[in-house]
Amino acid sequence: MKISPKIDSLLANLPTRPGCYIMKDATNRVIYVGKAVNLRNRVRSYFHGINQLNSRTQRLVAKIADIEWIVVDSELEALILEMNLIKRYRPHYNIRLKDDKRYPYIKVHWADDFPKVSVTRQMTQDGSRYYGPYTSVWAVHQTLDLLRRIFPYLTCDRTITGKDERACLYYDIKLCSAPCIGAIDKKSYRQMIDDLGQFLQGRSEPIVSRLQTEMVEAADHLQFERAAAIRDQIKAIETVVEHQKVVSSDYIDSDVIAMARSDGEACVQIFFIRAGKLIGREYFILEGTEETPDASVLAEFIKQFYDQAATIPEQVLLPHEVEEAQIIQQWLKRKKPEQKVEISVPRSGSQKELVALAAENAAQTLAVLKAQWESDSHRQEEALAELQAAMDFSQPINRIECYDISNIQGTAAIGSMVVFEHGIARKSLYRRFNIRTVKGPDDFASIEEVLTRRFSRWQAAQDEAQNLQKKPDAAFAVLPDLLIVDGGKGQLSRAVLVLERFGLSERIQLAGLAKQNEELFLPEREQSLILPRHSQALYLVQRIRDEAHRFAISGHRNLRTKQGLASRLDAVSGIGPKRRKQLLSKFGTIEAIQKASVEELMNVPGITKKLAEQIKQQLD
Repeated sequence: MKISPKIDSLLANLPTRPGCYIMKDATNRVIYVGKAVNLRNRVRSYFHGINQLNSRTQRLVAKIADIEWIVVDSELEALILEMNLIKRYRPHYNIRLKDDKRYPYIKVHWADDFPKVSVTRQMTQDGSRYYGPYTSVWAVHQTLDLLRRIFPYLTCDRTITGKDERACLYYDIKLCSAPCIGAIDKKSYRQMIDDLGQFLQGRSEPIVSRLQTEMVEAADHLQFERAAAIRDQIKAIETVVEHQKVVSSDYIDSDVIAMARSDGEACVQIFFIRAGKLIGREYFILEGTEETPDASVLAEFIKQFYDQAATIPEQVLLPHEVEEAQIIQQWLKRKKPEQKVEISVPRSGSQKELVALAAENAAQTLAVLKAQWESDSHRQEEALAELQAAMDFSQPINRIECYDISNIQGTAAIGSMVVFEHGIARKSLYRRFNIRTVKGPDDFASIEEVLTRRFSRWQAAQDEAQNLQKKPDAAFAVLPDLLIVDGGKGQLSRAVLVLERFGLSERIQLAGLAKQNEELFLPEREQSLILPRHSQALYLVQRIRDEAHRFAISGHRNLRTKQGLASRLDAVSGIGPKRRKQLLSKFGTIEAIQKASVEELMNVPGITKKLAEQIKQQLD
């Protein structure tokens, strides 16, 4: 890869100190933020030996037009700065918590004399106490409905004097303790709200013990109505606690973290263990995890989750080691100086079983989330109807095809075709195209070649159907109602030419989808179409585009692996096209050939012991 004079100059002047680096594209948009103990060594590594990088990182490097850096005094400061920069810029090539700005918290307004309890999406330094984050607003409100029956907290905006003549209806139905009329004093009310917070953290035993003492005292003083109210409160707490599974006799507060991955998506599951009981669990989806090792994904999750978590436990249990564990542990201790914080990987016993259970739950959650779209036919119909209306199409949209191109500097270029019918991905109809006629990184010409070949296959399928020669390929035999090309006006104009060439302009609706602002470009329309931000139509289009992108990237990666393997085998004297093909057919990947013994290689026809030894030496 040729490095521009500007980047070359920046690389030459990088400092050797710890800090963060900020990579920008040609539009000055931040596309990646990283940290380093030695900025010079780390940043230069992106540009030296680029062929050793995964394809996602290669795409990043290809887009870098400028690099800035910030020097700090330590690796810990670099970690903290990196997290703040990622949160600020949300760069495309960084791993990110999906929708992290929208996670809700339970907020206890502790600075007030009579604290209320509410739901918020942002923690502020206002003296309040926070619990969360949670992933579901619905679940938070369900929790608060339950808590309010046990700890009847204040919800109105009255100024509390204790001298109001009458309370509201909530007092009558036992959903408010009515400090407004003096039914509970300030000290007792604040004790109740403190109990609510302790209960949220799984510490129910001290609450129950104190309430039992208060119940007995109330009965001794003939305050039978108060004693009965406390008895009901104890029963309500015990009913909830019964459903909290005791998982450990070790009473160290722990978070158990595990992860599942599928098709470029990552789901992290957390079990919250407090006082030996499993008091809750949450799952989080991560974006930008494609081709990133599990350990790196986990490390990024831990940093981003605990940066916004209201509570940090004494112990974080992981399924395997993460490279940054020590520095992350230092950062967590700084956030929680009054307690020790330990990151560990259990090797046996109940803790290891808990990690395995969390991993199983993560896999199940990911499977449910992926199936959710397919099972929700109403949402699919709504999305298609919204899309039809927004694009002003007269006919319903049933079949959508989307095309994307993936390459690095024009090498190993792959075009992808994904098909959605009635809003559901039909993976059996997906197809890939190795770009044959285009030299260099020309996405416009590549999309023209792919579409030309696609509709040539359609024409051939029509002929095959008429002549009854053979069953036509179902992927090409049916025309789409809507064809989407991943890109802007340039890609769209080439798609228009192809449809005109095949006489299909009147039969297929066409759109180009630009990534930056999620704009849809339509032929013969000057203004782009921007779908409503939270519309089902936008979610559908984004999902289709992301699927085309994923499918193109995976094909590109496979092709590059095969090309790299073939070129390395070609360097071995005595390996020609025939023997290379036989080796590829038997072993498939370079890793498999590297691991094969000399004897296993000799099982391939024409491979002698001497030649097998040469192959091993060359690949090693």
